[in-house]
Parts: sequence; C-alpha cells; structure tokens
Amino acid sequence: MKAVCGLLVGLALAAAPALADGRFPQGLTPIDQARLAGFESARQAAIGVARSGGDPADVAVLEQVLDGEATAQPAAALAGDWRCRLIRLGGILPLTIYGDFRCRITDDAAGLRLQKLTGSQRLAGTLFDTGSARLGYAGAAVAGAGQPPRYGAEPGSNQVGYLVPLGPQRLRLEMPAAAPTRDSDFDILELRR
Repeated sequence: MKAVCGLLVGLALAAAPALADGRFPQGLTPIDQARLAGFESARQAAIGVARSGGDPADVAVLEQVLDGEATAQPAAALAGDWRCRLIRLGGILPLTIYGDFRCRITDDAAGLRLQKLTGSQRLAGTLFDTGSARLGYAGAAVAGAGQPPRYGAEPGSNQVGYLVPLGPQRLRLEMPAAAPTRDSDFDILELRR
C-alpha cells in the first residue's frame, strides 16, 4: 500500500505543471539583470508618458489593463489558451494598443512556457517562481512568423519581465525595453480568457 501511495503522489507531481526555479534573475545576462533592477522606475516612467501623451480612449484602456494587484494562482490554472494584446508605452509613440492575438501557456520539461502564437511579432519564454504572486519571465522574441529562439541564444532578442496573475481569467506580462524592435520603453502583454 505504501508503494502504491508513493507511486500515486509521484504521478500527480509529474502530471502537474510546474514553474521553473533556481535561476531567476541570477541566471540572466548582466544586461537583463540590470533591466530588472530598473524595472519599477522604467514602468512608472513609461506609464507617465503614456498617460500624458496617449489618446484619451487608449489611456482609458491602459487604466483598465493596469487595474488589479497580483494574486497567487496555481500553476495549473495558468495553462491553456489565452487571448492577448500588446500595449506599448513610451518610445516612438506615447501609447500604442494592438488588437487581440492568440497566446498559450503550456507545461514542458523546463516548466511553464508562455508563447504569443500570432501576429507580426512572436515571443516565447519560461515562467519562474519568484517567491511572490508575480512570476519571473525570461524569453525571446522574433519579428515575422518565425519561431522565437530560446532565451540567451540570440542576446538581441532576449526579453525579461514579470507575469502578474490578476485572477484565473486575466494576466499581465510586463517587460521593460522589450525585444525584438525595442521601439518602446515598456511593453505589457495582457492575457484574457
């Protein structure tokens, strides 16, 4: 009986999605560690630019996207298909809001992975346990329909940031100076079910 219980627990743990741990942010490049060190100031500055220079209708959408605080969610609740839209703050324009795309969070051997599957820019990355409700993100992006490389394979395409779970139906991926184009100061990928 003891062996059967041990086997069942092992199978349950193997089947459950898991977050990667142990190398965020320490395993990131020095440039990306510096981007995360300046995360809060970059975020606040970009939001200020968007609020002061964005179209009022777009600013209203941004305020809705920014509403809510991080709430811990089980990893299994994050897996699945999501609608997502990219919001660019600062840089070339004060605020740009794109239409909906398709995103997916899956479990692979490295843990939970996030992918933006459609649109002219794709991204893919791994989510990391940070010991708080928000999750670390290390990934890469590519312009065009190609497959994004793994984080670190092409440093110019690296992305880092935090996934902020707002509940089982809504998430925000927040990234300072996101690749591949770096034509904005801060990007938010809003995910909704």
